[in-house]
Amino acid sequence: MRPHLILTLFAMLLAGPLLRGQGALLDAYVLEAIEQSPYLKEQNLILEKSQVALAEAKGFYLPEVNLGGTYSLAAGGRSISIPIGDLLNPVYSTLNQLTQTNNFPQVENAEEQFLPNNFYDLRLRTTMPLYNPDVRLQEKARAEQVNLEESTLALRKRDLVRDVQTAYFQYLLASEAINIYDNALALLQESHRLNEGLVRNGMAIPSSLLRIQGEISSVEARKFQAESQQTLAQANFNNLLGRPYDAAVDADPAFEALPGVSATRGQREELDQLETAARLNALAIEREEKWRYPRVGLQLDLGSQDFNFAWDGYAILGLSVNVPLWDGARHSKRLQQAELGALAVEAQREWAVRQIDLQVIQATQSLQSAIAIGNSYDSQLQSAERFYGETLKRFRENQANYIELLDARTQWTNLELEASIARYQAWIYWAQFQRATANNL
Repeated sequence: MRPHLILTLFAMLLAGPLLRGQGALLDAYVLEAIEQSPYLKEQNLILEKSQVALAEAKGFYLPEVNLGGTYSLAAGGRSISIPIGDLLNPVYSTLNQLTQTNNFPQVENAEEQFLPNNFYDLRLRTTMPLYNPDVRLQEKARAEQVNLEESTLALRKRDLVRDVQTAYFQYLLASEAINIYDNALALLQESHRLNEGLVRNGMAIPSSLLRIQGEISSVEARKFQAESQQTLAQANFNNLLGRPYDAAVDADPAFEALPGVSATRGQREELDQLETAARLNALAIEREEKWRYPRVGLQLDLGSQDFNFAWDGYAILGLSVNVPLWDGARHSKRLQQAELGALAVEAQREWAVRQIDLQVIQATQSLQSAIAIGNSYDSQLQSAERFYGETLKRFRENQANYIELLDARTQWTNLELEASIARYQAWIYWAQFQRATANNL
């Protein structure tokens, strides 16, 4: 066993079993797939994105601060004449005569442009919503989106666990088929050796060796096919774990027996997703129902404005109120859409419940049938092995011919293959049953 698997198994012993009713080695492989498989990386990133979006929605409760400013240069345009000289100069002349001084000089008429020249306005603006139902509803919607992505991630994990289990059982099936063919070849080689002795002693005809050699070639071809299936199953299994395709796969002896049937059922993530969708529709309905609610906000400006970059500070505190009155009845149409969406989700949920119940029934029946078929091979294998042993004994005593021995060996090998296929097919149905009843995590 490789070191990383030993460490994984040790961690699982400390943390408790991850899965129910199967071997610890496959548990370790499943845990490795959940941690490393590229199949889950995308959904993990989508979940993180939804969590960041939720944090963003919570930020709308907080004040928003912006630094802004304007600076303008202007020439020409409209202007206003101020006849200040025409108004003050006669008065100033009279005062100078009375006082016999020139303390009151003459002034010119003024002309001011409407466009400010060499003028700046620098401000620090703080805005904050005091009452806005959209902010709270947006936060709730983002939280439900996080729940939806968490359910999707759990759903993908369950599918991945089922696929890893199925690929592992296919690999074990191909490996056991190779072992069965190896045993068959060993028996055929022994039969070939015995027949060579009989031919040399004139107790058997040479054609018997040709028949045995033909059987050996047939078994070798079937073994090659099993090896190809093992290679494909190994590549598929390692692909699910995100490992090199030719990475070694260890066999778990826990699956040499048939599986059992558990009566417990977990919560299917598909139903969680539909319940989340229903809550999202309810939030959409609430949002449209509160369309006419006022939106109240607070604004504070701290800044300075003046000509020629002189400092002249100011502060402005404002309260804004926005009350929607008419939008062409668009909000009422959105409300109808949300209400129809809620009805559609409810209908979809009812159908999903029926489909899940049907899946559980089908998975249960398939697993029970596969277990019954697997159990039926126990007595057949014992009989076939005993019959081959008796035929081999009779053959050595020259009481049975090589045709009877080959038939006994072929029957035993075929039954071993059928029993192996039945056993691992039962485990594959078990993986599907665990997925249908939401018990594989």
